[in-house]
Amino acid sequence: MKAKPTVVLVHGFWGGAAHWSKVITELSHKGYHSIHAVEMPLTSLADDAERTRKMVAQQQGPVLLVGHSYGGAVLSEMGNQPNVVGLVYIAAFAPDAGESPGGITQQHPPIAAPNLAPDSDGYLWIKTDKFHESFCQDLPADEALVMAVTQKAPLASTFGNTIAEPAWKHKPSWYQISSNDRMIAPENQQRMSARLKAKKVITLDASHASLASHPKEIAALIDEAANGL
Repeated sequence: MKAKPTVVLVHGFWGGAAHWSKVITELSHKGYHSIHAVEMPLTSLADDAERTRKMVAQQQGPVLLVGHSYGGAVLSEMGNQPNVVGLVYIAAFAPDAGESPGGITQQHPPIAAPNLAPDSDGYLWIKTDKFHESFCQDLPADEALVMAVTQKAPLASTFGNTIAEPAWKHKPSWYQISSNDRMIAPENQQRMSARLKAKKVITLDASHASLASHPKEIAALIDEAANGL
């Protein structure tokens, strides 16, 4: 049996590395022992890509990158590192060269767009009382409350940061679409996944937080990607 790659998990907006907690335990049960979840500042695509690039550079051997939401833009930006062997997008942005998450969002504005609120420091929040219905409507209310209170707001300007040379044009990819996503319109996910020429695309009856509501299916896709390299 071939050795499993290191898995590096890349979170998105309004959350941190802990959003991957259920996927981490599922991967562990599948025999993955080299798992890392990067914690990004969400201050700019350049900052976030650099933080992730540094973590990947520290790993010995091949790395499978997994990005949720905005994390997919980070994968696309920094995933051309030589030890990156594949990209898994979880309800994620996969911008082309010159595209930004914000630009893609405007093509099909998500249902929950009115529930975003900027603050006076330039950070963009999901209104706490709207978080459950916007981000993770298929999770229990208590779990959603914790996510809402601990949310990690990005600098709003990060939405406009564009990709240079997308890694998905050079590395094999996999994609999971959330059909009930209220943060990234499913139409956008379908369009992005189609142009990736992904090795596999799955659709889950899930919210944006598929990594938390469907961790078994997400871990299975990651495992399939690792075995398909």
